[in-house]
Amino acid sequence: MSIRSIIQDMKFSRSQRVVQDSAARPGGQAVGESLKQSCWAQMPQELLREVLVRIEASEAAWPPRKSVVACAGVCRSWRHLTKEIVKAPELSGKLTFPISVKQPGPRDDLVQCFIKRNRSDQTYYLFLGLTPALIDEGKFLLAARKFKRPTCTDYVISLYADDMSKGSSYYVGKLRSNFLGTKFTIFDGQPSHSGAKIAKSRSTRLVNLKQVSPRVPAGNYPVAQIQYELNMLGSRVLASRGPRRMQCTMDSIPSSSIEPGGVAPTQAEFSHSNAELFPSLSFNRSKSNRMESFLSGPLARQKDGVLVLRNKSPRWHEQLQCWCLNFHGRVTVASVKNFQLVASPENGPPGPEHEKIILQFGKVGKDQFTMDYRYPISAFQAFSICLSSFDTKIACE
Repeated sequence: MSIRSIIQDMKFSRSQRVVQDSAARPGGQAVGESLKQSCWAQMPQELLREVLVRIEASEAAWPPRKSVVACAGVCRSWRHLTKEIVKAPELSGKLTFPISVKQPGPRDDLVQCFIKRNRSDQTYYLFLGLTPALIDEGKFLLAARKFKRPTCTDYVISLYADDMSKGSSYYVGKLRSNFLGTKFTIFDGQPSHSGAKIAKSRSTRLVNLKQVSPRVPAGNYPVAQIQYELNMLGSRVLASRGPRRMQCTMDSIPSSSIEPGGVAPTQAEFSHSNAELFPSLSFNRSKSNRMESFLSGPLARQKDGVLVLRNKSPRWHEQLQCWCLNFHGRVTVASVKNFQLVASPENGPPGPEHEKIILQFGKVGKDQFTMDYRYPISAFQAFSICLSSFDTKIACE
């Protein structure tokens, strides 16, 4: 039996099981009864592993890679074994399950993505590129929507474009700016490591109480701070005006992560709700009409032990009379939003690891942008940093 026929038979068996489950509920039969009767659930572990390994090896890219995800949805034993076989993006370079957007990218190559902007409803969509083309259909990863507050701006990030509520099970995190749009903080919806600290505010409340997971501390966890350099003398009419200068302090990533053998925190899974839906994120949410204290405090500075990202210095092109960066064909439109970020050395001269581009972002159309990232940051963190570039920064231009 071929791998493709196994997948088709598996999908049919799964759909038949769903029908059995729905028909069994009115009569009082346990939902898991038919699951135990599934022939796929009783497959010997050695044979099951061999089948899943072959499927994982044969489906290398999207959209065929959805077969790997389908395997994880057959039954509990398939799900656990599939999660063991599928490697994290750091090792495989593949984004498979939703948790992949929270895991660091590959060490050697840039993951090529693109962002589409919808001006009418202030929504931004992140897609994984499926072809070498600058823009293609793409595989949807994340969505973000801009919410203007009296003293700040929030970008709520979700796994589902049609549900941007902070109380939703699809909520991933948010990006929050100060009033001027010069300082930003990235909040993760769940702790990225055991020592993560919850953001404090004067008033807190429960959102969607029935969905709150009892196993995870409630709140938003600051994982990074972004600061744009002020340039009060800047002018839009000056042709020699360079790109915006920015600094990203990754509070959840150690500076040693970019060195050979260095390690960055990796989230293994989302926190499941009682319904055990995949993925499911639910927490207490905090609401405050003022910015967190660290956003109104002194200027961001390089902290000991944490990774700091800075702009790669552009070069002045005499013939074009403008600042230039080599995006290797991934950017086609000149824009003040375009940037490349590299690791900033803490002490001493920079080494080869400080020359690697960790994140680059650039314009290719009116509302289309490319976003490429690599280890040690995740797609969620890279997307959040790029969202900060869309915010108005009068004091920086």
